[in-house]
Order: sequence, then structure tokens, then C-alpha cells
Amino acid sequence: MSTLSIVATPIGNLSDITFRSIEVLKSVDIILAEDTRTSSKLLKHYKISAKVDSFHMYNEHKKLNSIIKKIKCGTSMALISDSGTPGISDPGFLLVRECIKNGINVECLPGPTALIPALILSGMPSEKFAFEGFLPVKKGRTKRLNELSNENRTLIFYESPHRINKTLNDLSLIFGDTKKISISREISKKYENTFRGTISESIDFYNNNKPKGEFVIVLSPN
Repeated sequence: MSTLSIVATPIGNLSDITFRSIEVLKSVDIILAEDTRTSSKLLKHYKISAKVDSFHMYNEHKKLNSIIKKIKCGTSMALISDSGTPGISDPGFLLVRECIKNGINVECLPGPTALIPALILSGMPSEKFAFEGFLPVKKGRTKRLNELSNENRTLIFYESPHRINKTLNDLSLIFGDTKKISISREISKKYENTFRGTISESIDFYNNNKPKGEFVIVLSPN
């Protein structure tokens, strides 16, 4: 029986991958990738020639049993997502849980993730925080924000450029215009920047500046 390796990949700058991660990706029989086209850039860059198979939110249930059988038969595998650490707002949880159920050893290599740099860059308290990932798009969205309105920890959210304006307006309604906020975008990439101010100021800013890239929102604790 082989091991499943969870490998974090760069969120922007290809140099952010660890030496150990490269060694593992070169040594396994199969790499499970969220998007094989996206991952091919990284794998080609580091001359990694292992077989690559797709594993994403639309096929993970279908492929789960066959992957478990292969690992049990001695096929070594590594799981990567398009960027960052698998299982953090990316596929991975189901496979890890199934491996544990079947007595398969799982190792998770430390590596890049967007939420920690954004938290540090915010200048907000970091000793206690709550990571919420992406908010519900429609159903349950307002309910979840209301549940978080009295949270005494720093809050962290992921958001896309298509919904950032809506999310900021929703945050304003629940948390108030003067709540302190930090918004980091394109972390580790060429156009990385961080906005710091109030929710009201952030709404004005993104009304006048077209949102581009992936966003990490950090809200100050109560």
C-alpha cells in the first residue's frame, strides 16, 4: 500500500514551491490535478514527468473508489490543486477522508496558501482568526453573515472579482460602514496589492477601480 501526498503549489510565483514538494512530485506514479492544463505549466517548469490525471469537484465522487484501489495496490499518488493547498476551498477533503477510512497513510506537505499572507498583511490581530472561505453565493448568505456579526476573531474570506462588489455591500449591511477591512489581491503575483480602510472606503475604491484577480478579505474583530 502506498501513501497519498498532499502537495501545495504556488499561488502565483512559481518559485514559491518547496524543494521537498518538487521531489515528491517527481517520485510519484500519478499526480492528481484539479486542472491538468493549469498544472502543466508548473510541472513543465520543474521538468516533472509523472503521469497526470484530472481530479476536481465535478468528478471526485466518480473517481474516488478507483483511486483508493490503485493506492492500495501500490500506486503512489500526489494531489495538487490549481494553486495553494488542496482541501482549502479546493478538492481534497473527500479523498483524504476516504484514505483515512481505508487505512492509507496520508502526508500533507507544508506550502503556499493565500489566507495567511493576507492576514499578516492586514495588520489585524492574528493570534485568533476564523477562515470562512467563499460565502454562499445565494441561499444562506445573509444568514451566515448574521451569524458572524458578533465574532470576536479576525475573519477571513475568499472572493472572486465577479462578486467582490456585492460582497462588500453585503458586509456593509451586516457589519456597518466603519468596520475595518483589508483586501489583498493577486498575492505573490506582479500586480499584488492590499487595500486597507473601512468597508465604506473599500466600496468606493472598487466602484472606481475595476476588480481584477483573486481576492482575500480580512475583517477586524469586534
